[in-house]
Amino acid sequence: MIRFADENDLEAILTIYNDAILNTTAVYTYVAKTLEERQQWFHKKNEEGYPLWVYEHDGNVVGYATYGSFRSSPAYKYTIEHSVYVHKDFRKHGFGRALLQTIIDDANAKGYATIVAGIDASNTKSIHLHEKLGFVLSGIVHKVGYKFGQWLDLAFYELQLDGPKNPTEG
Repeated sequence: MIRFADENDLEAILTIYNDAILNTTAVYTYVAKTLEERQQWFHKKNEEGYPLWVYEHDGNVVGYATYGSFRSSPAYKYTIEHSVYVHKDFRKHGFGRALLQTIIDDANAKGYATIVAGIDASNTKSIHLHEKLGFVLSGIVHKVGYKFGQWLDLAFYELQLDGPKNPTEG
């Protein structure tokens, strides 16, 4: 079941995110987050009107997804960047795909024009998932990160949506 997250989900979200920080190149940072930092993040998402979903399976949060602004300048207001994370024990069950499809459907309904995904270029599973849902490679930034004793390349993928019926510059 996919539903909107609430504060009670933050510990599970924190566990999933910190595993990605500490054990993968999905997140280009080194230090695990605290519950207080996730609470602040959660409240900021709510204040800015960006959704945060969790995938609940057998009473446990096994993944989460969200999106936010791609860049802060007003001209980017129709472009979002998303995040999808699945607990390491629940990958390859379709939870990530369902969460990503939820983002696509929601963003399209809200009139966004483009979804951007920044994916570590070695993360072939995430790249394959995005390509299956219509994302296309828009470019790679080489040696943009350094983690686990190696240089990391960041691949940008994009999905074009319907966009707003009457875009404005205001």
